[in-house]
Amino acid sequence: MTMLKQLLFRYQGHIEAALVLGGVDATGPSLYTVYPHGSVDSLPYVTMGSGSLAAMVIFEAHYKRNLEREDAIKLVQEAILAGIFNDLGSGSNVDICVITRGKVDFLRNHKKPNPRKFRREKGYPFPPGTTPVLSSFTTPLQSKVIITEGTAMEL
Repeated sequence: MTMLKQLLFRYQGHIEAALVLGGVDATGPSLYTVYPHGSVDSLPYVTMGSGSLAAMVIFEAHYKRNLEREDAIKLVQEAILAGIFNDLGSGSNVDICVITRGKVDFLRNHKKPNPRKFRREKGYPFPPGTTPVLSSFTTPLQSKVIITEGTAMEL
């Protein structure tokens, strides 16, 4: 989170990345919104993007502490669906990421309320390499925290 906010602050919003960041570290689970200019919020539930107001309504109405996994997935699904159906720029399917200690589950296409009805049969005629890569770099991140068993952090 610190790396992201420092990078975004350095560019003063010109990168235009509005992010929701979640994870578990030595202090326990955390959830952040990182705004394009580098400011950060840490809350028990967060929304970001063009459908975020509709999604926030669902969280404010139905969020409870210590939800079971399936109840939390259902709540997030309903919030995303509210964003999809109340904002034209919010996509058409529900992807959910569940982060637990030592495991990350990506539930891609968890729900598809608006499936694409018409597809181009032949695909698109853009061969690989049409868009050149000008430069690339990789920053290796190594775990510098030792996780020990203990009590869970309360949100």
